[in-house]
Amino acid sequence: MRQATPQNMRAGIWLMIFTSLIFAAQDGISRHLAETYNVWMVVAIRFWAFAAFVLVLALRAPGGIRGSVRTEFPLLQLARGVILVFEICVMVFAFTKLGLIESHAVFTIYPLLVAALSGPVLGENVGWRRWAAIGAGFVGVLIILQPGAGVLSVWALVPLAGALLYALYNLLTRYVARGDSALVSFFWTGVVCAAAITPFGLMHWQPMTGQDQMLMAVLCCTALLGHYTLIRAYALAEASAIQPFAYIQLVGVAAIGLLVFGEVLRLNVVIGAAVVVAAGVFTLWRQRVREKEAEWRAAGRP
Repeated sequence: MRQATPQNMRAGIWLMIFTSLIFAAQDGISRHLAETYNVWMVVAIRFWAFAAFVLVLALRAPGGIRGSVRTEFPLLQLARGVILVFEICVMVFAFTKLGLIESHAVFTIYPLLVAALSGPVLGENVGWRRWAAIGAGFVGVLIILQPGAGVLSVWALVPLAGALLYALYNLLTRYVARGDSALVSFFWTGVVCAAAITPFGLMHWQPMTGQDQMLMAVLCCTALLGHYTLIRAYALAEASAIQPFAYIQLVGVAAIGLLVFGEVLRLNVVIGAAVVVAAGVFTLWRQRVREKEAEWRAAGRP
């Protein structure tokens, strides 16, 4: 098992923060492009670039394409790709209807959904502390959505659906990791997502202006850079230790929403998002505690 040094941990944290800000910028560009054109085409072009990236990685890896294709869970890998590309379409659609800030405020519930579903899907034990955090997180979402205020929009449920899809994607990723390497899962993700979205992207194709073509190129580059820095962050430090810093994306998204798109930061959204983030950080902390306890038991320590 990899032992993270303090230097590696610090580098992993900074890379996670950098990655989160990249993803925030990517979401801002996605919102602009999807409002001007359509979600299907924007997501399709993004995944064509991603598929090209994973193909290059596979060609350079030991075993080449053949080794990257070899999986013990072909149906689950297919399901992962379809779920991910559908989740991204759902979230980009939510950006155009609900805005960046409120969409992400609701979406931050996904780590709690992962914890809640890890029992039935992965057979993991979820203790009462994590169930309490999950309950608190849903209270935070209710604060954001204000269902009793008479102004609840059906669009507010769209990012909640996106969070559920992303939680399922994460759970399936953890499941296939029992037999497939990270490179194999990465390869299948890029290829399946590109294959799944291509027919819809071509059916809804629209000509783009030169300026928006440049923004599309930036979107593709930020997607590739973000995935690379995320991989590097996880290679340097334990996921449970640096994952809380991914919530920095919410700060970046809020800044872009306010400064670029003129969105309004409502008090109930701030309070609800704070509750959800606090519950999510607590859940990640409990996960790390359980991992450390398992390591101690495996080492035969009291």
